Amino acid sequence: MELIVVVLVVAAVLVGAALLPHGRDHRQLAVDVAPDTPAAFGYRTSWIAIRTRETGQVVEALDLAGVEAANWKAGIGAVYDEKLGDRTVFISPPVAGWTFVVGLALPHPMGRRFTDRCTPLLMDLGRRFSEVQYYFTYPVIDFYAWARVIDGKLTRAFAWGDDGIIWNTGRVTKEERALGLRLLEAAGSAGAVFESFPTEDHVVDLAARWGLDPTTLDRIEIAPDKGFLGRAPALWRMTTPELAAASCSASARSASAGSGEPESGVDSPGAPSLLETNGASRGRPHLRPVN
Repeated sequence: MELIVVVLVVAAVLVGAALLPHGRDHRQLAVDVAPDTPAAFGYRTSWIAIRTRETGQVVEALDLAGVEAANWKAGIGAVYDEKLGDRTVFISPPVAGWTFVVGLALPHPMGRRFTDRCTPLLMDLGRRFSEVQYYFTYPVIDFYAWARVIDGKLTRAFAWGDDGIIWNTGRVTKEERALGLRLLEAAGSAGAVFESFPTEDHVVDLAARWGLDPTTLDRIEIAPDKGFLGRAPALWRMTTPELAAASCSASARSASAGSGEPESGVDSPGAPSLLETNGASRGRPHLRPVN
């Protein structure tokens, strides 16, 4: 499947929400603010891990709208919610020296055809905090990404989609090699392949090796606390002209194929939505709207 199809699937939910009336957002929900202990997350989502205990400074750096207090249960529930998750992020209270920013509303690496909104965000955070990590995992569209900024330098950034390598900066780390995430040919070459192709578990396991495994946060015994919910800034979304150009390109490719059959991987009416959750372990909670 063409890379453009993967990009469109990721972007459609993010931009679609921006074009619809925001009749329901987290400010209209009864958000629980009673301090509680960490909730697990990590599957079918994206997150940034920041090495800091100063949650307020993280909120300030993100320039979110409608920021309000929320505990772990409400925050993680909101970012996994089908109606809220495409424009909402949860900023957690600190856990073992890390603060998490969670949600599919975070900008994602999209390839050369689109404006890179992910790297500038990571670099801006990297100038404020000693270490910043980024992760994205969504197996429905076979899309995985990870990045690391240390002392203001982007030391590693990688993204993999159904069409291959989308984002590749820096040397493969020892932690990636230990997980089999090692290219068998020169990085960036047309024929480069992985020793083991990325999976959702690879992303989670890499997060554990670089810092903390978010799917096990509910096992950490710390005092109850609360974080914040906020709406993602419009700057993080893909612009309408970019989506239109991508749509035209995809249509042209489909027409030139002349097969009359839908491309593999294109959402069908019964396909799962980008925010659908599944299972109940290791960050796969059964989630309902926070109300």
